[in-house]
Formats: sequence, structure tokens, C-alpha cells
Amino acid sequence: MRDSSVTDEQLVLEAQQGSREAFGVLVERYQARLLRYARVLLFDRADTEDLVQDAFLQAYRNLQSFRAGARFSPWIYRIVHNVCVNAGKRRIREVLTDFSWDVVLPLGGVSSSTLEEDRLVIRDALERCLRQLDVKYREPLVLAYLEEMDYQMISDVLHIPLATVGVRLMRGREKLRSLCEQHRYE
Repeated sequence: MRDSSVTDEQLVLEAQQGSREAFGVLVERYQARLLRYARVLLFDRADTEDLVQDAFLQAYRNLQSFRAGARFSPWIYRIVHNVCVNAGKRRIREVLTDFSWDVVLPLGGVSSSTLEEDRLVIRDALERCLRQLDVKYREPLVLAYLEEMDYQMISDVLHIPLATVGVRLMRGREKLRSLCEQHRYE
């Protein structure tokens, strides 16, 4: 087992020098987070697993192009972003089928069937609202709130200016709130 204090960037350097084990550690560190990110972008569980695997393959093939001094996290998220965007272009209409709002609305330890039903209703409503949100607003929201990235990292992943990150987060929250309000009265 590898020491968890080894940075991603140190692992990349080892992988660039031929260590498959080092790249395997990076895959272990990022796979669950990247799957969650891809699922929110595309909402197709079976497809996202394949796409994330494709992204890791692309990352491995292009590992030599990783710049020394750069951070690995935005680089790998950007690869997943690009793979997902390209998959979305191939299939214009993606159907939302799998998004776990348990991450967003955890109700651990609640056993009441009424609370469970309420949680499912809320999760369903949020999924429907999120489906309607334009991807340019959905992506920064997911990166900020589910992936807990700061503005700079979001900027690096999406290749947009910092100010645009702030604007898209603000507008995304407003649009999501508006969509949820509309859904409440349907």
C-alpha cells in the first residue's frame, strides 16, 4: 500500500517514468469522484463508467504531456469533461437515469418511512430540475458543490475565466432555484 502523503503530482512523475503502480494509485484516488462527475454531466450510469475508463486511458497515453508544476486534478477532470462533451455530441439527447442526491441530501440514520418518502420526492424533484439546467450552468455547480472545487480549479477544468466561473455559479443557482420553484407548482 502506498503512503497517502504522496502527492498526485509525485505519482504522475513516477508514472511518466514508467510506474504503472503509480498510475494505478491515481486511478484509485480519482475513479469514484470522476464517475460521479460524469454521471451528473451525462446521467447514464453504464455509459459514464465506460467514458471514465476511456478518459483514464487517454490520460495514461498523454501522461508525457502533463506539465511539470501543474496540478493533476484539473487536468484529469478536463479530460473527463472533454470525453463527456464528445459523447454528448455523438448522442444529442441524453436521458437522465442515474444521479445520487444522497450525496447532496444525506439523511443518515433516518428510518421513518415518511421521511424516506419525502427524501425520494425531493431527490426526484431536484433531478428533474437539474435535467433542465443548461450544461454550462450544471457543470460549475457540480464541480463546486459535489466535487468541492474552488473557483480556480473550476476555471482550469472548464477552461473559462475566473469571473465567468462566478457568473455561471450565480446564474446556475438562480436558474436551479427558479426551476425548482416552477416544479413545486406543477
